[in-house]
Amino acid sequence: MQTGGSPSTQAHAVRPAEPADLPLLADIEDAADQLFTSVFGDVDWDPPSDGAERAAEPGILLVAGDPVVGFAHVLFLDGEAHLEQIAVHPSSMGQGIGTALLEAACLAAREAGFTEISLTTFADVPWNAPFYAARGFAVVEDLSPRHQALRAHEQAMGLDRHGPRVVMSRSLGGPAPPLAATS
Repeated sequence: MQTGGSPSTQAHAVRPAEPADLPLLADIEDAADQLFTSVFGDVDWDPPSDGAERAAEPGILLVAGDPVVGFAHVLFLDGEAHLEQIAVHPSSMGQGIGTALLEAACLAAREAGFTEISLTTFADVPWNAPFYAARGFAVVEDLSPRHQALRAHEQAMGLDRHGPRVVMSRSLGGPAPPLAATS
């Protein structure tokens, strides 16, 4: 993960979230969610999660930029790694920050011992399923009990009325090799 550098490289620097970052995350998610109005019209889904609530869940919470302009939240539940959310503030989109967050999330899940990571997303929104497919994710047809529960929750929230949702996953290539001893 990167640190320091010029302002443009700082926007791509991905690191674990710190307590000072947590209050910024809901505003980033809310701003990113506003992009869906261009596709769906008004959206009435649940408000963004509080950063402190996210940090308290089992998994990892990564942020990009200083100040923070995006985040990735990976849950570790029921023996699975699940990318619960990636959000980048619209003023910082188109700079590779979402991809940097995604790759850092996949690496962190692999380093935590997972061999696969999943997510749920809209099938037909260009910055959703097509974005992930271009980065090695594939639609999952045979859903695990955890994925079935996630989809049932999304259906209860009414997300499906905006368009088809899919579960996607990506192989992480097996567990990360152990770090070499240094002297």
